[in-house]
Amino acid sequence: MRSGKSIRGVLHYNEHKVQSGTAQLILASRFSCDIDQLSFHDKLNRFQKITMLNEKAKTNTLHISLNFDPGEKLSITQLQSIANTYMDKIGFGEQPYLVYNHTDAGHPHIHIATINIQPDGQRIDIHNIGRNQSELARKEIEIEFNLVKASSKSKQEQPLTPVQLQKVIYGKSETKRAITNTVNEVIRSYSFTSLAELNAVLKQFNIMADRGSEGTRMYEKKGLMYSLLDSKGNKAGVPIRASSIYDQPTMANLEKKFAQNGERRKTYKIPLRLKLDKILTGPSLTKDSFIQQLQKQNIQVLFRENDQGFTYGITLIDHGSKTVFNGSDLGKAYSAKALMDRFIPAEARQPVNEGSTLAPKTRQEAVQSDLLAKEQSNLLEMLLGKADEGQQVLIPRKKKRKGRGFRR
Repeated sequence: MRSGKSIRGVLHYNEHKVQSGTAQLILASRFSCDIDQLSFHDKLNRFQKITMLNEKAKTNTLHISLNFDPGEKLSITQLQSIANTYMDKIGFGEQPYLVYNHTDAGHPHIHIATINIQPDGQRIDIHNIGRNQSELARKEIEIEFNLVKASSKSKQEQPLTPVQLQKVIYGKSETKRAITNTVNEVIRSYSFTSLAELNAVLKQFNIMADRGSEGTRMYEKKGLMYSLLDSKGNKAGVPIRASSIYDQPTMANLEKKFAQNGERRKTYKIPLRLKLDKILTGPSLTKDSFIQQLQKQNIQVLFRENDQGFTYGITLIDHGSKTVFNGSDLGKAYSAKALMDRFIPAEARQPVNEGSTLAPKTRQEAVQSDLLAKEQSNLLEMLLGKADEGQQVLIPRKKKRKGRGFRR
């Protein structure tokens, strides 16, 4: 539920969905004609005639979203009945309102556009309406219409699927719709505490949030763009400004979410550590087996490496609890260095000769060893005269040490 002072903006949002074929107007309550006879201006004028009766009101618009379980198969008639019942229960049954059925997500949901200014100019108080009237109405409607209870649903919701890039890069409207749907769902569902952590999730769905390079005007002004990514992870299509997306996932708003999510994800910190501990105590653990065992538990691990193959960071995305953690956030034992030191390289998983006391090298040690070997090989080639043809290898002569005594 969102409140504001622009019924025009709410109408534009829903009508755009209708035009793009992803929404349908299914109910117009307290309007003078049938749905198919209502133009955009008819809808807007109906609302504005009433809001003009109280121009001092700072808030006069409500945009409500009622979401249902993915398994629910609700008819248009049922959705209309649910909408009418809900509006009665929150005290808006006598207000004009429009109900749109949206079909652009993995679950059924409807949007309701209305105003809180009454025909006599009085304002309906909406302070804490979401926490009080709306929450009570939801629980009663779940029982009355035999719906799946929101309180009984676990975090194991219908998973998002990666945006199909080839279907959306050819026009701005399609790109914006794909980005909007995925960004809104990720921000709503996942707990992340930085832009890097948000991007760790978004990139799984071929999308990236971009602040621009440090020192640019965009970066300094905390601007933010969302772009689609191709199969190689490169930006493609038309980038979308965060401010142009209805839910306003701007940098300023995201920073507020960072603080909130820091508290929300605390509950899932210890359970994730216990899952990691169980895997890390296993024998002959390699990086690949570590990744595979976490995937079985719906946990995705991302290793950040530099150009030399040295791992300097690790991010864990728990799709079950919808939380994102850097390894170091869980504790020193789960940092990139600590984990890499525990892995056995795949090539080192071979029988060791009896009596040998040499332990297999870790991946980090192997990388460092390879770099050292290359340096030694280059030096050896120079000393043996294998440098470029015609190039003479110069070996500095040892300077003769002068005596310190007096000459006779």
